[in-house]
Amino acid sequence: MVSSEYNRRREECKRATDFFTHRLGSKIRALRDVTIEEFKQCQEYLPEPIVRRARHVISENYRVQAGVQALREGNFSTFGQLMIESHQSLKDDYEVSCDELDLLVDLALKQEGVLGARMTGAGFGGCTVNLIEKNYIGAFKKSIKNKYKKITGINPDIYVTQPAEGAKVLELR
Repeated sequence: MVSSEYNRRREECKRATDFFTHRLGSKIRALRDVTIEEFKQCQEYLPEPIVRRARHVISENYRVQAGVQALREGNFSTFGQLMIESHQSLKDDYEVSCDELDLLVDLALKQEGVLGARMTGAGFGGCTVNLIEKNYIGAFKKSIKNKYKKITGINPDIYVTQPAEGAKVLELR
């Protein structure tokens, strides 16, 4: 089921890309090439759910660009807000979230010191990533574990991570 839904999303995005290529020309090779303005001008011609899939991908690309800028500027509040918007789009437009992930995000956003929360991965289950001020991590873990278990009967695993350098090539001598 999950893999078929994942493949369906890919096909829906391909249909959206084909539509924009036909409408806007060969400069459109992927949804990343469609501007928000172009999307808004054309969205009424796209059927459901294709319009929502395209809206998610196009707006997510802009959120990523804005997120990079926010991180460069050290603006973690803005980055956190972008995470929240991303989750809403994944839930409503791309439809890959699930009740458990939505609950984790909702619980997280009610906690003091949380700047952002969203699901991560391909969807249809998995985990969330949360941006939390360092001083609130202990309280966050305790509260989320207790509340999530009380509501679902499931004891969640919570891993604390921190940013690090990405992948890179190392020369071995």
